[in-house]
Amino acid sequence: MAVRPFIPYEDKRLHTAAEPVEQITETVRMIWDDMIETMEAMPGVGLAAPQIGIMMRLAVVDASDKRGQAVRMANPEVLHASVQMRRHDEASPNLPGIFATIERPRAVTVRFLNDQGEIEDRDFVGLWATSVQHQIDHLNGKTFVDHLSPLRRKMLVQKSAKLSKR
Repeated sequence: MAVRPFIPYEDKRLHTAAEPVEQITETVRMIWDDMIETMEAMPGVGLAAPQIGIMMRLAVVDASDKRGQAVRMANPEVLHASVQMRRHDEASPNLPGIFATIERPRAVTVRFLNDQGEIEDRDFVGLWATSVQHQIDHLNGKTFVDHLSPLRRKMLVQKSAKLSKR
């Protein structure tokens, strides 16, 4: 297992949809292991493979209090989203030093291929739901700042770039 470096916001891979995973292999499991170690080192509550330059539809999420409860997902997709919304400050290691309050559905039902290679449907609520949706955005070539107005997005990206040069 290894902590992987994050690609910068400007990298086109961060703005490109990732490729579907056909089956769960030892390579996929090793990538998930590295992703969990990388997520823990941030520390964060989720990570998508494109954030570390791997263009596969892989994500991990662990919003548990005690940690060590990471859910490993391949090809996650939202099947159902609650009408009730939740606001949360979101950030990304690909845009260091900035955050924005994003409103997303409070609960989602997600279908994904789990670490056993089986299709699983699971409900996520609260921070878990926010993180899963954030990771799915990354898999679709979007970042949290894409939920903001163009002007606000530009200001935050410029601020992150200045902070990164320090």
